[in-house]
Amino acid sequence: MRAYERLIEYAKYPTASNDNSSTCPSTPEQLEFGKALVEEMKSLGIKDVAMDKNGYIMGTIESNIENWSGPVIGFISHMDVVKEVPCTNVKPSVVKNYDGNDIILNKEKNIILSPKDYDSLKAYVGMDLLVTDGTTLLGADDKAGLAEILTMAEELQKNPSIKHGTIKIGITPDEEIGRGADLFQVKDFGADFAYTVDGAAFGEVEYETFNAAEAVVYVNGISIHTGSAKGKMKNANLIAMEFNSLLPADERPETTEGYEGFYHLNEMEGMVDHAKLKYILRDHDAEKLEAKKATVEAAAAKIKKKYGDEVIEVKIRDQYRNMAEKIKEHWHLIETAYEAVKELGGSPYSEPVRGGTDGSRLSFMGLPCPNLGTGSHNHHGKFEYACIQSMDKVVELLIKIAEKYATMDVQQ
Repeated sequence: MRAYERLIEYAKYPTASNDNSSTCPSTPEQLEFGKALVEEMKSLGIKDVAMDKNGYIMGTIESNIENWSGPVIGFISHMDVVKEVPCTNVKPSVVKNYDGNDIILNKEKNIILSPKDYDSLKAYVGMDLLVTDGTTLLGADDKAGLAEILTMAEELQKNPSIKHGTIKIGITPDEEIGRGADLFQVKDFGADFAYTVDGAAFGEVEYETFNAAEAVVYVNGISIHTGSAKGKMKNANLIAMEFNSLLPADERPETTEGYEGFYHLNEMEGMVDHAKLKYILRDHDAEKLEAKKATVEAAAAKIKKKYGDEVIEVKIRDQYRNMAEKIKEHWHLIETAYEAVKELGGSPYSEPVRGGTDGSRLSFMGLPCPNLGTGSHNHHGKFEYACIQSMDKVVELLIKIAEKYATMDVQQ
């Protein structure tokens, strides 16, 4: 089975995670998908396959080299998708031999995927694309990476002439809500280092992520009949809007790029007597992220001074750190991936990730873990797509990396 065919199958599972849930995994649908993955992994000859009560799946591809004693490499993906975009009743379809023009995803609803809006399409003229009907996610983030890892496992099982050392496979829940590494047991995983397969284009090798924090703002208003509200009402909705206006308008995701950080209002809810704003704060520079936290606190202080201390409360928590700090200590991971991409005819490149991966946390938990592209684009949206040939290349890349580490003497 090719990787894109697996992705089509995996897209049938609605595995959105939910940050309002306190359980792990945050949704039962992830456990259902996990059960199917465990059975598939066992059928592929992967050893020691197990899913724990929290939805973490681990398995081993045993070395086929006699008396092998080299480094143990791991490949990791996640099973959940974002909740903000529909993920049920996904209808993938294949666009064969893409001609470079607009793609009509949904004629009835006039939904069009256009290279004018998404210039990444221009790189795939003459190739085959996997798309949706424009009403749901495809789920390539990260079911494409998951499909590629298990397709790699199948290829290694079918071709014992491909020599490799011990390979560990890990699948996490709840990555999209920043909890993917929370209960990951690095010691039990048993790898010396790993790659997450959770990026975009083939050839992408990522090792710089944001430093990340979440800020939740609670506004406590006073509701009273509008006819006698003068001097008494404190409208939490309006105070929340006033708070938001105190944050830099030119430092939002839609106005920034590259190494520029941002404040992103991710969720909001409210009535006259209460409101809640949820922000994510991001910056590649740790000191600049601290400055953003201070700006949020300063905005709250202004609101308190105007309306009273009881009106607003801010809770800030750190989510993950820039993994570059740890990856630079294990630079062979980047060099090996670059060499493998080149040997497969690709052009490796690294750009700062404007987000994070499980590897951001795992790298600080003792498992150095850069990120590889999956051959998919437009994640977290209805215009998500994957290039079928690129997915095949990623499978080859994982095999090539495993081959290289089978003969490499790496100083841990």
